[in-house]
Amino acid sequence: MEIDDQPWWRPEHVDEQGRTTTWLLAVRVQPGASRTGPAGATGVDGAELKIRLASPPVDGRANDELVRWLAKELGVPRSAVSLVRGQASRSKLVRVDVTARRM
Repeated sequence: MEIDDQPWWRPEHVDEQGRTTTWLLAVRVQPGASRTGPAGATGVDGAELKIRLASPPVDGRANDELVRWLAKELGVPRSAVSLVRGQASRSKLVRVDVTARRM
């Protein structure tokens, strides 16, 4: 399964050479779970990646954990992952700068 074929993962910016430099990731989080990790797809036609987060939704802790977990899983620094929309919602839109990907 190719990640770029998933409805919850779409290109945002393509450079002059045709390489995607930033992606948008639609997620639905479940804070306060027993452990952090992916939990499948949800929403209409699987348009959101469901992610369980062990942190509670208090003082931005769940958002911080989401950014930290995504950065680790995608092999990019935390500074390359940012919340675009949904800071106070379970449905979020996340921007990932893949030019910062660790080799």
